[in-house]
Amino acid sequence: MKLTESQLVYQVMRELGRYGAVFRTNAGRYYTKSGAHVSGLPKGFTDILFFRPDGQACFIECKLPGGKPTPEQAAFIARMQSYGSLAGVAYNVNEALAICGLLEHSEA
Repeated sequence: MKLTESQLVYQVMRELGRYGAVFRTNAGRYYTKSGAHVSGLPKGFTDILFFRPDGQACFIECKLPGGKPTPEQAAFIARMQSYGSLAGVAYNVNEALAICGLLEHSEA
């Protein structure tokens, strides 16, 4: 069975959870069962927000091989990097660990 993007997100979250605080994010507009409009995080916000034990924020957008971030996602990643945060697109768990500066600590 082929891996889905959601499965990749949760694989990355599971591994990052070994090293710090990890959060799954949802961006954009949503509607409740009653039809009420709810605004989430800004369009383009990454799939994962991770905080290393030293407080460094990391923003990870997960994509399957061949996938590309949307223009909004690319702009968000660039903006977070301009603030000094670690941010990028990960196509597998090791790439997410590398973005967060954790690859050398991984047993993977």
